[in-house]
Amino acid sequence: MRRVGRELGIPDNILNRHPFPGPGLAIRIIGAISREKIAILQEADAIFMNNLKKHDLYNDVWQAGVMLLPVQSVGVMGDERTYESVVALRAVASTDGMTADWCHLPYEFLAETSNEIINKVKGINRVVYDISSKPPATIEWE
Repeated sequence: MRRVGRELGIPDNILNRHPFPGPGLAIRIIGAISREKIAILQEADAIFMNNLKKHDLYNDVWQAGVMLLPVQSVGVMGDERTYESVVALRAVASTDGMTADWCHLPYEFLAETSNEIINKVKGINRVVYDISSKPPATIEWE
């Protein structure tokens, strides 16, 4: 699809977007969809994408995204216990989307991204990284 897009003159910032072509963010919300969940996912996904670009990793990844899980987790923020959402970061390398391997992103990058999401996105207190390959897993969770 990207080859066709280049032939049509679509700019690289659109062609190289994760995913292209692909689903919108709503498919990355497991369970019922609400405006609040969409806002949480948009913020977390923007942090992940911006950090991939900032660390010059964006173009090394074939597809990346954040999944908002239907799980709440106990955490501690300041002096208080929290019971908030969990997100999973997913980044894969592939040539055709039929098979994919998870990307071995640097630990420092994952730590920085996790901390930024937890500290800036109200409603998230835990971040996990998906290290499943396709098959048996799929690239998206739904």
